[in-house]
Amino acid sequence: MKYVDLNLDSRLQTNITNLGYVDATPIQVQAFEPIISGKDVAGLAQTGTGKTAAFLIPLIERILKAETNPESERAFVDWKAFNQVLILVPTRELADQIHENILKLTAGTGLKSATFYGGTGYDKQKEALSGNLQFMVSTPGRLIDLYKEHHVDFKKVKAIIFDEADRMFDMGFKDDMKYILSRIERTRQFLVFSATLNFDVLNTAYQFGSEPFEINISKDVAKAENVKDMIYHVGNHEKPQFLLSIFKKQNPTQTIIFTNFKNNVDRVAHFLTDNGIPAMGISSLMSQAQRTQVISRFKESNNQNVLVATDVAARGLDISDVDLVVNYELPQDCESYVHRIGRTGRAGKEGKAFSLVSDRDVESLYRIEEFTKKKIETGFMEDTELVKDFKALAEEPKFRKSFDRPGGKPQGGRGRSAESGRPERSDRKPGFNRDHDGKPHAAGPREDRGPRPHGDRKPHQDRGPRDDRGPREDRGPRDEQRPRHDKKPMHAKHDSAHPNAGPKHSHGKPHAKHDNKRDHKPHSKVTPAHLTQKRTGSHRKPVPQAGLVNSVKSFFKKLFT
Repeated sequence: MKYVDLNLDSRLQTNITNLGYVDATPIQVQAFEPIISGKDVAGLAQTGTGKTAAFLIPLIERILKAETNPESERAFVDWKAFNQVLILVPTRELADQIHENILKLTAGTGLKSATFYGGTGYDKQKEALSGNLQFMVSTPGRLIDLYKEHHVDFKKVKAIIFDEADRMFDMGFKDDMKYILSRIERTRQFLVFSATLNFDVLNTAYQFGSEPFEINISKDVAKAENVKDMIYHVGNHEKPQFLLSIFKKQNPTQTIIFTNFKNNVDRVAHFLTDNGIPAMGISSLMSQAQRTQVISRFKESNNQNVLVATDVAARGLDISDVDLVVNYELPQDCESYVHRIGRTGRAGKEGKAFSLVSDRDVESLYRIEEFTKKKIETGFMEDTELVKDFKALAEEPKFRKSFDRPGGKPQGGRGRSAESGRPERSDRKPGFNRDHDGKPHAAGPREDRGPRPHGDRKPHQDRGPRDDRGPREDRGPRDEQRPRHDKKPMHAKHDSAHPNAGPKHSHGKPHAKHDNKRDHKPHSKVTPAHLTQKRTGSHRKPVPQAGLVNSVKSFFKKLFT
């Protein structure tokens, strides 16, 4: 079916023609009538089939009819100037893309649209909400923040759309989406669109009074038919070499490389750049301004654009010129694989997708093949096709061993093993040690740190004896009865401080009884009886701890003399 046959508003039809749209896709044809008549819809279609336009075009038509001809069957019932259409998306990039499509389709109509997501300031978003706004494209978190500050009124919402709803559920937005649905009037129109819909999404729709008209274009084939995907069985250490070899063999114009780990994005991007393939990285570690700049640069027409990304770029991004997708690792969930390879082969064009499968990816491969109901073709590379001379990929960052053990305790103490990951003193940062005057100095070998503040130390053999008393055998026999005044016993402080310890003679032994009761002042803190009594019975009197210690020492002294 052609768009001119849909009898759209003349302004909307002009914008569609200017965008080069002539024929409607199957999902657009089947979704048009239910949406234009006000029904709830759950649309399931392959990636790159025009799902965004499938709900935007009929919704814009309904608003324009409500403004020009409120009695029309296509018009929103009781539409006011302050009413809104709310579109919820999982990522900021998808929000920006839908917003751009709205601006193109509503040019010259006076309809307004704005995006709302985190990572940006509140002032511009609050200013946009202060006027009449017909389209709100938002992530769930920022929308709830604005609602709690009374800048958003959910009673104004006439239609709500969940784009990539399953992804929002996977990202933990399920409770937020229920929170929003519970505060919107149930007379609203509810639309859900994605390439993969699970039961949890539809169950939520039913829970809030919706009975969506289901549209399934995929026909049990989740993967886009015009994308040729292939896998290479390689070792994990061989992935960088095969990645370069794919570029050499395919010579793509625009490529997206997906990795599961955001810490790998910069590693892979730097590896490609060092080997003559300029690449950019995008992940959640970047600010929103940086992510927007990277996407804008990637969309530009160059001889070779390469984007290394996590799944933040796997959903909804419509870049029609992407001719190659590479999975550096296979995703853990099957839906992400479908959305990843769906970034190529869009708008009827042919696309290619290659996956580097190591032993770590085998289980994911089994799940993906079971989900897509298709055995993925295995590719081979001749030895002459492999790139031999290249700069190696940077090593993965090393973490302490305690981080690698789930639930493990940190490795504390001075002792260290070869696997502990703790740096030796020569490897620590400057300023770790301090001089005698308290100022920090750079750690490292002694000869590299300059002269000592108080002169060099003397060797042990040049320091002389510790005192002038001479050897033990030259000083005669020790008087066993003579008290040792030169060194206090290690228990002296403990004995004198103990509340149950009695008065002491010079030899450190307590009296059996207190001779002078007037001088005895009982302490308020008394040692519990179970700590001082012997275990043979509780009928014996408690023995003071100090006396017990001295008694034990006297016993061993007599035993060995």
